Amino acid sequence: MKQILYSLLITLGFYSCGEDPVQFNTAALNDTLVNLEGDNVSLKSILEQHQGKNIVIDIWASWCPDCIKGMSKVTALQNKYPEAVYLFFSLDRGVPAWKRGIKKYNVVGEHYFLPKGKKSPFGSFVNISWIPRYMAINKAGEIVVFNVIEADDKKLIEALKN
Repeated sequence: MKQILYSLLITLGFYSCGEDPVQFNTAALNDTLVNLEGDNVSLKSILEQHQGKNIVIDIWASWCPDCIKGMSKVTALQNKYPEAVYLFFSLDRGVPAWKRGIKKYNVVGEHYFLPKGKKSPFGSFVNISWIPRYMAINKAGEIVVFNVIEADDKKLIEALKN
């Protein structure tokens, strides 16, 4: 009996591990981010503003060398797919550093600060282990790219083509 139970648990674990979510959970949707004006806004309200559009989320920080190196690839994406919405979610250590980074690196798009960083409900949902981190949400509001670390990743480009 133990052998059967063990095999069942291994099988369930195998099939459940590789599945990326296609929707944000309630906690992530209700998470509070801060916009450039200093207002608290929920992820849900941000996404609702852009219903029917392809959305790219770039999780980054101004202290992150890989994030800064990747910005030229993000700019290339923006030039090639200007109809998409580009949301930048910052893991900077504070608002002043976040705002300085946007100016210093000329980051163009909509900007939001995650006050609780990786420990926020959004951060927990996406399980941020590396930045930059890119996600794509299609016109139907589904997460179609959950975790890529290069802005020129084939999966991200394919998502923007549709």
